[in-house]
Amino acid sequence: MERQDEIISANGNEECPTENGESESDVDWNRFISQETPQGGTEEEAIAPWKPGEPVTPQQVLRLNRYTADYLCLPEDNIYNINFSRFKIRDLASGAVILDIKKQCPTEIQDIIKPDINRFIQYRFSPAFLTLKEIGATLEFTVGNRALNRFRLIERHFFRNVLLKTFDFEIGFCIPHSRNTCEHIYCLPDLEPQTVEEMIANPFETRSDSFYFVNNKLVMHHKAEYSFVEERQTDTSCQNGND
Repeated sequence: MERQDEIISANGNEECPTENGESESDVDWNRFISQETPQGGTEEEAIAPWKPGEPVTPQQVLRLNRYTADYLCLPEDNIYNINFSRFKIRDLASGAVILDIKKQCPTEIQDIIKPDINRFIQYRFSPAFLTLKEIGATLEFTVGNRALNRFRLIERHFFRNVLLKTFDFEIGFCIPHSRNTCEHIYCLPDLEPQTVEEMIANPFETRSDSFYFVNNKLVMHHKAEYSFVEERQTDTSCQNGND
């Protein structure tokens, strides 16, 4: 399934696309794997088969214990024409804005469904991000000519194949042809110092799946990777050549 890659730094600027070189040969990703094996059962009995095209439920994504290798729905499944126009992150303790991404949107809300091709983003943050306790993430989005009932966001954050935390937000009801703003409060996990060091030393091995449901039906699936490397200032003193 085709995707358009973006890299977003902490100031919201776009950079050059990169390829994800992760190997997937040793994992069967076309299955949902529960985090626990039923009492008296085997690991194989805890795996529920799933095939592309079958409905994906909130209960199923909450049982995933690894970052998915592919998308669990099609861009065309966004039949409600949900269109995100702004994403802002702020530190709740200081009020400082860490990230503010704005997207050009038409004045009038469109009824024409446009497939969401920007479903994968790479974020660049400084190591200080990992010391934050709470952040507020503001979403601004528009809705097409269909109302949203029980609009829900489930995020699963992983470092390698270790689940860091799950966030589950009930956005609720949105009327047709509406512009909406909501802020979600993230209580960030307390990480072991060794885990923090490994996350900093291994850019983009921290990943997340974001699943958007309407009436318990998956309509959007976004993926992200994160880097926590301190950005170096470019030395321009020698770029003008010798006099």
